[in-house]
Parts: sequence; structure tokens; C-alpha cells
Amino acid sequence: MQISFEEEQQVFHLYNDKISYVIQVEKQRYLKHCYYGKRIKRWHSGIKDYYYDRGFCANPIEEDRTFSLDTQLREFPESGQGDFRSPAYELEDRNGDKNARFFYNGYRILSGKIAPDGLPHVYTDADTEAMTLEITLQDKVRNQRILLYYTIYEDAVVTRFAKWINDGTEPIEICRFLSMNMDLPIQEYDVLTLSGAHTEEKNVYRRPLCADSVTIESSRGTSSPQATPFIGLLSPGTTEEQGEVLGVNLIYSGNFYGCVQCGQYGTIRVQLGINPYQFGWQLAPGTSFCTPEAVLVYSVNGLAGMSNIFHRLYRTRVCRGWYRDRERPVLLNSWEGMYFEINEEKMLTLAEEAAELGIELLVMDDGWFKGRNTDTTSLGDWTEDKKKFPDGLQSLAEKVKQKGIDFGIWFEPEMISRESDLYREHPDWVIRSPLYEPILSRHQLVLDLSNPAVCEYLIEAVSKVLVPGNISYVKWDMNRHLTDLGSAYLDRKNQNELSHRYVLGLYQVMETLTERFPQVLFESCSSGGGRFDAGMLYYMPQTWTSDNTDAVCRLKIQHGTSFLFPTVTMGAHVSACPNHQVGRTTPLATRFAVAAAGNLGYELDLKKLLKEEKKEVREQIAEYKRRRRTVQFGTYYRLADSFQENQSAWNIVSEDGMEVIFTHVQILARSAYRVPVIRLKGLDPDAVYTDCETGQEYGGDELMYAGIRIPRIRQDFSSTTMVLRKS
Repeated sequence: MQISFEEEQQVFHLYNDKISYVIQVEKQRYLKHCYYGKRIKRWHSGIKDYYYDRGFCANPIEEDRTFSLDTQLREFPESGQGDFRSPAYELEDRNGDKNARFFYNGYRILSGKIAPDGLPHVYTDADTEAMTLEITLQDKVRNQRILLYYTIYEDAVVTRFAKWINDGTEPIEICRFLSMNMDLPIQEYDVLTLSGAHTEEKNVYRRPLCADSVTIESSRGTSSPQATPFIGLLSPGTTEEQGEVLGVNLIYSGNFYGCVQCGQYGTIRVQLGINPYQFGWQLAPGTSFCTPEAVLVYSVNGLAGMSNIFHRLYRTRVCRGWYRDRERPVLLNSWEGMYFEINEEKMLTLAEEAAELGIELLVMDDGWFKGRNTDTTSLGDWTEDKKKFPDGLQSLAEKVKQKGIDFGIWFEPEMISRESDLYREHPDWVIRSPLYEPILSRHQLVLDLSNPAVCEYLIEAVSKVLVPGNISYVKWDMNRHLTDLGSAYLDRKNQNELSHRYVLGLYQVMETLTERFPQVLFESCSSGGGRFDAGMLYYMPQTWTSDNTDAVCRLKIQHGTSFLFPTVTMGAHVSACPNHQVGRTTPLATRFAVAAAGNLGYELDLKKLLKEEKKEVREQIAEYKRRRRTVQFGTYYRLADSFQENQSAWNIVSEDGMEVIFTHVQILARSAYRVPVIRLKGLDPDAVYTDCETGQEYGGDELMYAGIRIPRIRQDFSSTTMVLRKS
């Protein structure tokens, strides 16, 4: 990769062998976006924008009526100078003046990566993996600086964030400060977003741009199941394998805002960053503020190309720690099998049965701490229930390990019950208005993580449970969103900082705990996929994909999640039937086929399984362990889309290309059966592949170009799986 600056043209060119990103300084003041896409050798002065004298367009340079910021393709626009489109930043001073004039004031080209302060980000293992461009914008009247950071890597990736520095003598309030802005010269794109609801996360929506705006956002305090901080721009006709795709994703776990805004003269503006709604930041003299990092991915190989780039990046340069490159264990979670009805005897019986089936990790979910028999009490106390576990948790964990299986535990550290010792002692530690009774959700309130004392309490409370060392896994849950925004800790003028300070506090807690317990596998959860984002993956290398464990629903949820996140980050469980969420009965084989496309687990009462079902589960686990490395670290390809079809299909190719796992799921059986033809992807067209079960040989070209025919099965929700070995 390389970054160059051409003095005569005032052009910055970031490039590698796949992509180019070009920025130009215009009129010695303004940053103009020129190009982001497939690699070009050089940006020549002949490629330029044409400006015209247009009505209602303000002219910041009086002698040039053709030049207006409202028509320029911009990199980081402000408000108040005649650009009436959505700004990237806004401020307000103590007199209520919101105007600012930041102009270009220099640059630096740096080896390696510059990271945003206190925030998760794409990291590098060596400075040779990246180069960074730092551009300075300065308001000399107010004595303020904004530093724009652009980092380019070996893959088709550019990351961006911004840093605001107050060099003045007076405080200012940041009212809006996005991570990225990019104006593009044409509107001929489809927009792809991922939205949904609790238990229906990451639905895929695609629509052509019109003369309006597409906006995505969360104001819930988290990235949320309702929206995902991601925007995809697709050239018309783009498919999984072909077409141009620009994907933008935010590494952040709190409120976000993104938009694709159509300009009046055929341009578009793409933005992503912290949601300005209920946001403000008091920037004192001599202090700074960093935005979260945005990841820009470019693909000429369709949606699959975009996903593969995100997968590589997030698996190896966002996920960190001891488990990054290690296979994840097959687990059994107690929740859907027992709910709150747990005790030592039941857990030990469950551990014994689990070990006999080949399960490697027993996870004790909610209900283990004192007084926790319903969801109405005790959150925040984190003291083991001696009635349920008379010898204590560490004794239980040791007994479980003696049965040949590891032990894990559930927490919901960010929450507090009104019926708890912690609330009685510290009612001022919750997020709430000082005037009104706080709104409850799931009978609980949210702890104020803007308060360092609260963060320290959580670190020590969780550490006391983990310190003796017999617990190897933590499921970190978060089951409600933020209401009644108010903090007894923050001053009046800082109340608008609460949502962002909450996220910063959460990150600090997780950074401390994951450093303190590096060999504990932390799994993020927020009623399932309510906080499945790249920010959480920086601390916890996998996420419970959804509370919805129905295999048919999971087809869509895992399909949508796969646009950004690799299989190794997705927790996927086989649960009991009829399913607890939708009441559907699905074959055990299909439940396994869907769950085996991620980190496999089981979530049911093993005692209720029939003898034949236990035998089937034992065989499933053994089979998954044989192909686990391929599933968790291979390259994933979407082959059929259950959002559009009566089927879903995918294949995964191992890191060395020697193994291919193909899965097809029929949703509803049809009387007039149409034989599906599924073309595999990512194979070697010159190689021969052998079906490990039947011994049948296929050419790689056959499998990719002619495809697999799926035989008729007279059963709803049936599945077919093939494991192929390359000769």
C-alpha cells in the first residue's frame, strides 16, 4: 500500500493493488472527494468537476459565482457556509453561535495505524500492514482543529475516524461529529441495509436510490436489533458474485446515524457515525474527542467479495486475544432446558450427560445468584445462591471439570434490579431522570457506566466470580435499552454526553476484564443479536446471534449476519421442539445443519431426549468436531437466499481449500416439486472433489458451473449436507 501527495494538483492518493482513494484540496481550503474504487495509476487534472452559476447556491469566494459548497463533492462538510446537505460536524459556543469555518491546514503521511482514543478499532500486528494519512482542518478564528485519519491496508479496505482538538481558551460543545462523509458523483446505486427486531435480527433490505434520502439509526443506547450501522452501495444488477459494492460499517456499540442523501444535481452523500440525537460533548480547552472508526470496503466481485473482505478483517484484525485463532468449544446452555430452575444436582447431572455426548462446555445461564428465581430481582449483586449451590460456584465448576467438561456462566453486568442489595445501597447508580420514576424494562434498570465507581464495581464483582480460575467462559448479556437519560454523576452541562460515556465505560470494563482473564472465552449477547457489532467483537470474539433458536428463522438471521460477520463469531444452538419462540417443530437433523454453520451449541434438556435422539446428537457433535476448523475459519459463500426463495444454501471452503461443506435447507415441501440447482462457489475448477459419504467424484468446474441437484424430500424443513474433499 502507498499514500502519495502531488503538490501541483494538491491531490492525495491512497492506493494498493486493489483500490484507490483520492482526495483533492480545492481553493487551498476545501477537501474534495475525487474517487474511491478500483485501483487507478494516477489521478490526472483532466478529470475534474464542472461548476455552474446556480440559483440559491451561496458563493464562499465572492469573485467566483460558479463555485458553491452545495454542489461540491466533499470529504468532511460543515454547516453554515452554504452547503445545505447533511453536515459531518456541528458546534455551539457559550454564546450560542453555531458557525465554524474549518479549512485545510496541512497533512502528515505515517507508517502503520493511528487508533482512536479509548475505542475499538482495526489493529495491525506490524506497521508494515498499513499506512495512514492525517489531514488537518483548522478554524483559526476559534482556534480549533479537526484531524481526519485515513488508513489503507493490504486488502480493499480504508478505515476512517476524526479527532477534534480544542486549542482555544474557551470551551465549545460538539453537537454533531460523524466518523466519515463521502460524496459520490452519481446516484445510480441500490442501497443495502440490515434491519429487524428482537428475534428477527439483520433482515436484508435492498432498494434503488430515488431523489430522497435513506437513513439508518439507533437511539436505543446500543447498536440494537432494530438497525445495524452498515450501508451498502451496489451498482445496478449486482449479484453475489458480480458487480461493484461499497460497504461502510461502524465499529461502535452505541447510538449511531447513517444516511445516503441524494443531492439536487445528481450526487449522493454517504455518512456514518454517532447519532447526533441526544448527543453533545463539552470540549474544554486543551482536550480532544475521537469518533468511532468507520470501515470502508470495496468489491468488484459482488456481495460475496464484500463479505469475504469484512470476514477476513474482522476475524483477524478486530477480534483479538487467546481465542482469535483457536477453535471454539461445543457447548450446552442451560437456559431453554431449565430456565431459572437450576441447582447443583441438576447442573452436575447435565454435565455428566453432556460429557457422554461429546459436549465440551457446560454453560449455566440465568438463575445462579442469590434470590434470582424470576427476572424481577437481584441483578447487580452477583453473589452465588447458597441454597442452590451449597458448596459454592467454584466447587461446582471443579466438579463439572472432573466429569471432563469445562464450565461457563451467564452475567448481565450492566443491569440492576430494584429488588437488589446494590440498588438499596446505591440508588444513584442507575440511569434515570431526577424528576420521574424510571421506566422499567424486563423489571430492570440500567447502571450508569459513565460513573467510574460503577465501572470499578462491575470489574471487581465479575472478577470475584472468575478469579479462582475454574470458569472458562462468560456469556455477557444485556437485555434492555436506555430510557430516562440522566446521570447523577455527570454535571448538568454534561448530561448530553451520557449515551456515549456509557459506551466508553462499557469498553473500559471489558478491556480490563479481558486483559485480566485472557483465557476466558467471552461471548457477547443482548437478548441475542441486539448488540452484534464490530465494537463488541474487539473485546468478545463471538456473539449469540439471536434469542430465536428456531432453525427456519435462523436461516434468515444468519444469512443477514453473514454479510458482515464470519461464522466463527456466530453462536448457533440446537434447541428443543416445539421451538420456544415460534412453536415450530423441525427435524433434529435440520436444526443441527443450521447450527453447524456457526459455533455449535445445544440449548435443551438432555434428559428429555429419546435414546435415538441422544445417539443422533452424539453423532452430530462428532461430525462437527471433524469439520469444525473448516466451519469456523473457512471462507463462507451464500448460495440461496431464504428471504427470496423457498430454500437456503451455503458452502464453506477450508483455509487450505481441501475441504468443502455444502448445506441446503428446503423450507416447505411442494407438490409440484421443482428440482433446485445450486452452484457452489470458491472451488478449484481444475480439481476433483470426492463426496466423503458416497465416494462420488465431481469436477470443481461441474460443481460451480453445472451445480448440484437436490433430490425431492417429502417433508417440510428438510436439509441436505455434503462434505467434499479435494483430490
